[in-house]
Amino acid sequence: MGLPVGAGTDATRVSSYNPWIALYWLVTGKTVGDTTLYPEENRLDRMEALRLFTVGSSWFSDEEGTKGAIVPGQLADLAVLSADYFSVPDQQIRRLESVLTLVGGTVVYGAGDFARLSPAPLPVSPDWSPVTTYGGYWRTTAAPTLPRHAHVGEHAPSGRVRTGGHGTAGLWPLGCDCFAL
Repeated sequence: MGLPVGAGTDATRVSSYNPWIALYWLVTGKTVGDTTLYPEENRLDRMEALRLFTVGSSWFSDEEGTKGAIVPGQLADLAVLSADYFSVPDQQIRRLESVLTLVGGTVVYGAGDFARLSPAPLPVSPDWSPVTTYGGYWRTTAAPTLPRHAHVGEHAPSGRVRTGGHGTAGLWPLGCDCFAL
């Protein structure tokens, strides 16, 4: 249809700045808690999901043809990853990390063997972000074990509290209608 399509994150409002969480969702159709939300026919293959994050999103920032692809004449924005995005098992996509990130050809982040190239980290923004306490989704050992739901009662899509156990009625076929999965 010729409509531009890009992908990105909702930052700290919904998820994380970490693009691998969103790419995991696009490829698997699953939340970070492994709840399947989308059938296979509504998921993207890994190449298409990555293309939406790179070339696709460059249109939205009015930088189409300037960034989004590793080709001569475009900005040298790239990341060297901890593992191969195209070959790791699906569950490992969300655990990928950059070990070296370049923006405009300049190193902006380095870890492991590249740590000595890294500039000082920027402060977490906003300062109330859960990342300051928990470190991020990929650091599961740092996060405390929480109950399945951090609220009292079960919420229906309208916001009303529903009585009884988890049922199949409502927004999600596998349980609670709230977003505290």
